[in-house]
Amino acid sequence: LRCYVDDKVSRVAWLNRSNIIFAGSDKWSLDPRVDLVSKGQLEYSLRIQKVDVFDEGSYTCSIQTKQQAKTSQVYLIVQVPASIYKVSEDMIVNEGSNVTLTCFANGRPEPAISWRLLNPSADPLDGDEYLDITGIMRNQAGRYECKASNDVAMPDVKYVNVVVNYPPTIKKTHSSVTQVGGMGTLQCQATAIPVPEFEWYRDEKRLSNSQSINIQILGTTTILMIANVTDEDYGNYTCVASNRLGVQNASLFLYSECPFRSSSPALVSWAGPGMGRDINGSSCVSASLWLLLSCIAGLLLQC
Repeated sequence: LRCYVDDKVSRVAWLNRSNIIFAGSDKWSLDPRVDLVSKGQLEYSLRIQKVDVFDEGSYTCSIQTKQQAKTSQVYLIVQVPASIYKVSEDMIVNEGSNVTLTCFANGRPEPAISWRLLNPSADPLDGDEYLDITGIMRNQAGRYECKASNDVAMPDVKYVNVVVNYPPTIKKTHSSVTQVGGMGTLQCQATAIPVPEFEWYRDEKRLSNSQSINIQILGTTTILMIANVTDEDYGNYTCVASNRLGVQNASLFLYSECPFRSSSPALVSWAGPGMGRDINGSSCVSASLWLLLSCIAGLLLQC
């Protein structure tokens, strides 16, 4: 805080509000951060090191000449960078619940608070100290950024990770076309948080690992492998995905595979899910051939 004087000055002093800091060269303040900066008799400036917000206020340089007393006042404004002092903990919530994230900061001037969800687009969100999310959905899970800024220094940034639990959804299934004696492979993929548990069923019977059946679970995918397929293995299988929030199932089929024969086709009759069988008990026709025959029959009926 600068104050310039001339050689006609007989007395000088610095005051903070009504408190005397310096009277001439005598220090009245007990604050070790405060001292004088004097250059000959022309400057009588006050220096405050490691300025604190409590130093803010009015300071007076008072001078006394033979004729009169004069004063010069300066108001010290202390700016403080934005600092986040409280933010929500990481949280795990169920889909559809209401969520409130909090972020509190201080600084001078008062900092502005903004929010972003960093995945996938990082677009700004409508919120300040409180970010309210009504009926949170699974695509709103991720890392939330709270930023406090007041243009004094770099913004302060904190993060909140939000995990959204939701029930299983079976996204992809893969049935299998396999010849007798071959290896049948059925695949089922589901999304869920927590990670789903899987079960396989044939009709009402739950399947488990055995000499001919191998069940593998790889994260959110399960694979059912049937070795040395027989006629009895063809048909409908059920994949069940579950977690504590719900259950979903899907039907998959193990189809027979029949070699194409150039001779006149035998009469056939449907023999169950995914396969056909001729009247003499010979090998079944594939599902794709049945689809072709159905299309031809439909065209003939239109004619």
